Amino acid sequence: MLENIEAVKSIAAAATIAIGALGPALAIGKLASSAMEAIGRNPEAASKVQTAMILATAFTEAIAIYALVVALIIKFV
Repeated sequence: MLENIEAVKSIAAAATIAIGALGPALAIGKLASSAMEAIGRNPEAASKVQTAMILATAFTEAIAIYALVVALIIKFV
């Protein structure tokens, strides 16, 4: 019985991090694509676009970190 609970916890933790990382990965890809397109259209604004892109990437990456924390809680609690 205890082995089954551990197996379910492992699968739940894996699913949590997989799904929790998919959204931010797609968002960062779209963000970088849009930023490169904007810089290509207006190279003078590259520093402003880059600053906004890095800030948005940091916030998006925080979502993946939250998913990691939830997965660790599921696995070890």
